[in-house]
Order: sequence, then C-alpha cells, then structure tokens
Amino acid sequence: MLNKIYSYSPVFIQNILVSIYGFYWKNRRLGGCFKEKLKSFKDRESYTKNQWVDYQTLELRKLLIHGFTTVPFYADLYSKHGFTLNDLKKFEMEDLAKLPFLEKDDLRQFGTTTLLSSKKEKGNFYFSSGSSGTPTSIYFSKKTHQSWSAIYEARVRNWAGLNYKIPRAMVGGRRVLPTSISRKPFYRYNYAESQAYFSAYHISEKNTKDYVDGLFKSKSEYFVGYAMSIYLLSEFILKLQLKTPELKAVLTSSEKLTSKMRSIIEEAFKCKVYDAYSGMEACGLISENSKGDLLFSPDSGIMEVIDDEGTQVGFGESGELIATGFLNYDQPLIRYRIGDRVKLSKNQVNKLGTEMLKIEEIEGRCEDIIIGYRGQKMVRFHSVFIGISSIIMAQVIQQTLNCIEIKLVVDSSYLSTSEDLIKKRIKNQLGEDIIIKFSYVSSVKRSDSGKFKAVISNLENG
Repeated sequence: MLNKIYSYSPVFIQNILVSIYGFYWKNRRLGGCFKEKLKSFKDRESYTKNQWVDYQTLELRKLLIHGFTTVPFYADLYSKHGFTLNDLKKFEMEDLAKLPFLEKDDLRQFGTTTLLSSKKEKGNFYFSSGSSGTPTSIYFSKKTHQSWSAIYEARVRNWAGLNYKIPRAMVGGRRVLPTSISRKPFYRYNYAESQAYFSAYHISEKNTKDYVDGLFKSKSEYFVGYAMSIYLLSEFILKLQLKTPELKAVLTSSEKLTSKMRSIIEEAFKCKVYDAYSGMEACGLISENSKGDLLFSPDSGIMEVIDDEGTQVGFGESGELIATGFLNYDQPLIRYRIGDRVKLSKNQVNKLGTEMLKIEEIEGRCEDIIIGYRGQKMVRFHSVFIGISSIIMAQVIQQTLNCIEIKLVVDSSYLSTSEDLIKKRIKNQLGEDIIIKFSYVSSVKRSDSGKFKAVISNLENG
C-alpha cells in the first residue's frame, strides 16, 4: 500500500516520504550505542600487531562460545566435528582453519531459522546480492546497525576527511523512482540526513545533466555509492564536458573499482576516490586511508585469504576471502565463504603507520553491463530475485538490446508464477519492450577460472 502511495505521489510528496523514512533510518543507525562504539573503533586504530592478536583472540572465543551455546546451527555443526565448549574457551587464532566453512547455501537455507541466536535482539532482515545472483537474508538488530555504522564512520568517512553530518549524494539499490519511464528529476531528497538519493537505474547520456544539476541543487559535499554506477555517470560527464560541484571525496563500494574507473571518476569530480569493501553481511571491512592504503579493520572480524587447498596465502598473493564477523551476535557468520577474492600486499607497511592488514587489491566479482533500449546502463539485478526463496542460482544474460535471458536453478517449491514477478521487475528497470526468456538448468556454467558471473552481456559494447 505504501509503495503504491509513493509511486503515484508527486515529487514533493515523495521527498517528504523519503525524509520520513530517512528520519527513522538515521535514528536506527546513529542512535543508541553509536557514539560509544565510534570512540572505541577510533581508540583501537593505534593498536600494535600484538594488541590486535590479543583482541581478536578474545573476540573470537566470545563469538564461538556464543554461537555454540545459543545458535542451533553451530551447536550441531561443531559438535559433529568434535568440538566441545571447553575447546572453544581456549581457542587460538591458528585453530580457526580447523572449523568448517559456512557456505552461502547454509545462510540461504538456515539464515532465518537455526542460524539465529536464541538471545537475538529485536531486528529486521535485509537482503544482500550474493555471488550466485540470488539474495541472502541478513538479520540486523539496532545494536548491530549502530556498531556497523560506527565502524563505517570511523574507517570510511573519517579516513576520507568526512563525517555523517556533511550533506551527501548517494546512488544505490533503493528504487527511488517508481518506474522505468519516470521523468526527471532522477533523484529524491532526504531532508532528515541532507541526502540526495540518485537512481541507479536511469543513468544514461541523456539523463546525465539532471544528475549533475541534482548535485548542485542538493549542495552535496561528497558522493557515495555503487562503483560502477558512479563510473558510468563520470564517463557521461566527461563526454558531455559538464562542470560538477567541488566535492570533498567520492566513496565507492559494492563493485570492483579498477584503476581506469578510479581515474575517470577523479577526473569527472576533481577529487580523490576512496574505495571500500564490506557487503550487507557486515562481517568484515576493508577501507582506504588518506594515503591510498587499503586496510582490513581487525575489529570488524577476522579475514582469512586462502588458496584452492584451503591454506592461508602469503603476502603478495591472491585468494578466496573467508570472513568471520565480530559485530553481529544475532546471526553470527563464522568462517563464511562470502564469494569474493582479494590480493594481500607484499609490503605490509602502510604510510600512516597503523598496524592493520594491508590489501593490494579487492578483486571481487566483475559483472558485465546491461544496456536498456533508452541507453540506461546497470549491473545490479539482485533485487529481481528478492523474496523468491526457491531460486538457488540465477544469471542475467543480455542477448540483444531488447532481449534478456534468465537462467535459473530452482528447487521443487518453485512456482511458475514467479516468472511474472521477475518479468515485472526487469521491465520496471529496462522498459516494457524488453523480451525476457527463461531457461531452467541444473547448473550454471562457470568460467575457466571457476568464477561465477551473475550478469553477462553478449553485446559488443556491453
């Protein structure tokens, strides 16, 4: 009902509704323990390596004991692997590799049931995109949200010379414009947080001037959001030779930021780009300091980087990221195979002297760009599959400008009526003229390197 009211309301009413939600969201994230947690995160930035080891060891033991005693999934899993409560009380960091992985399929299957703590605080489920193209449900209490907001403030915004009070522009996954045929302005304004929220689904050469006008009108001082969306917008800005406001920084996340993308964004907005990696799962944060060092925050969790045999890689090597989060005790993620890859820096000395693990590159997942018939460019399609739990794996393939193929791996509970919902969501992004074909397969082919791509374009310019 609220979505319908929003969809049919004029822009000024939509801005009011966005601001009401923004007020709720601001209090949820920045109230409660936020300031206390923020101080703690900032105080720990001066820790030595030995202090970090001691801190992580104690936090890991607390998390494992909590999981074993209050989370049925871990109680059963660890017992089957021969671990007792006494073992976990004296657990050491080097013992972590002995624990089994938490797979994405485990999170999808048990995330709303046995992976929840019996002592969980009141909260809500939110969706992550997931490496298979289908979303996972992540449980956040207010305390978890406030803790995560505090570490983001300390290690992302503050490291970029910013804070949460500064007016900002954002481009992300929320659908602030109701349909694919909406007209400008292509953003809505959240007065509660001085935030202009731009649509990720309307970026095109034709619409670029309105995006730039929105940056000026909102008096935004920094831009934050999807790396690919900001990069595509930056390309159009340079092509059209548009003047942009003087921003203090651009903060990117959610998608791999290449050196070319960074260069284009910095040229378009005349400021430094700060990259970060986390994910909705909130079980680890990598962020960039003022000198360009990418550092993992040890108080966000434990990050293992392993090879194909499950062995920790050396400095200067790439591997699969295994995440253990310290901030969410309501739905703990322990040795979670998040589906991304990073490369550790060979030289672990960072320019500001903080003793945190240094990352050479967030390799992540590289997705192709889907182009709409009106020139929109987009890569994010996980929202298409939200709420359809019977989908095990999904892949979006653009065959022609007007034809999209959806490959699905489904279970026995899948309903054919789900096709109508998927079609509606895609047409809402790309337009009513798009032809959508469905293919039901037993598995989705991976690349020669074993990587899965949730979005593929077969267009020459894709």
